[in-house]
Amino acid sequence: MSTPTAAELRSVVHPEGLLDRRSGEHWAGRIYMRQISLQVTRRIVGTRVTPNGLTYLMILAGIAAGAALILPGIAGPLAALILVQLYLLLDCVDGEVARWRRQTSVTGVYLDRVGHYLSEAALLSGAGLHAAGVLDGGGFNGYATLGVVAALGAILIKSETDLVDGARAKSGLPPVQDAAAVPRSSGAASARKIVASLKFHRLVGAVEASILLLLAGVLDLVADDGGLLYSRIAVTALAAIALLQTVLHLVSVLMSSRLR
Repeated sequence: MSTPTAAELRSVVHPEGLLDRRSGEHWAGRIYMRQISLQVTRRIVGTRVTPNGLTYLMILAGIAAGAALILPGIAGPLAALILVQLYLLLDCVDGEVARWRRQTSVTGVYLDRVGHYLSEAALLSGAGLHAAGVLDGGGFNGYATLGVVAALGAILIKSETDLVDGARAKSGLPPVQDAAAVPRSSGAASARKIVASLKFHRLVGAVEASILLLLAGVLDLVADDGGLLYSRIAVTALAAIALLQTVLHLVSVLMSSRLR
């Protein structure tokens, strides 16, 4: 099978509107990763590699990013950042290969969602272990617990979204439309818009969290006192944001028309 040109591939795997989906396409995908993934996909579509196989690799990369954070010093956050970028690349490529081969499936969608759950939970849990300094004799202290709290919050936020579709399906309702996400109350809608504009909720996402953790690791390195002050501030902030966003997102769902 001949390798398709970038233009041929793009017309199929990047359908109109894909890069404009603010709620569905990550900013990193729009800015650079979709350009990189297109070149990787060109070289994969003619092989025996399956879309689901790529999704499994994506999951492994995401979990490995969390595991890498156990490493002390700057090595952990740096390795995590690189692995998260690989995770993001594979998250783009698996769908592109599926669309080119017309092999999209419910199983693929399910694995993709599971991958996002596991990867973000692993990264945030790993952030807590890094801040605790488990390999430096810190043990499983309060910062390790904060990492687990952040991970639980990230899972709950995703669950609150996914459970809308489950609840609607069980009630015989069609899939929810984007417009239904707006709260019915004008005051709540304005508050939601203001909170959304701050973008703080994105920090618990894998890409943003990995960048924050690397920045904290660099600051710890520059401090040159062997401490983990900035990593500990980062994981505390991530746990607080995850908990706050869990509550705000639940309220937003209940006040919108998504369950009607």
